Amino acid sequence: MTAKITNREPYQQAYYPPAPTPFTRYMRKSLPWQFVRFLVINLKILRLMTKSHA
Repeated sequence: MTAKITNREPYQQAYYPPAPTPFTRYMRKSLPWQFVRFLVINLKILRLMTKSHA
């Protein structure tokens, strides 16, 4: 048995992705949060590099 696939009609509400919340928009623009994420990502990369060279 196969599941029936329903086509979504364009321009309906379910067709569009959800809009970001005000908090999400704030976090995308927040320089302190971007700096923290930058540090976290760089530490992950640094840890990966040290494991590969050991």
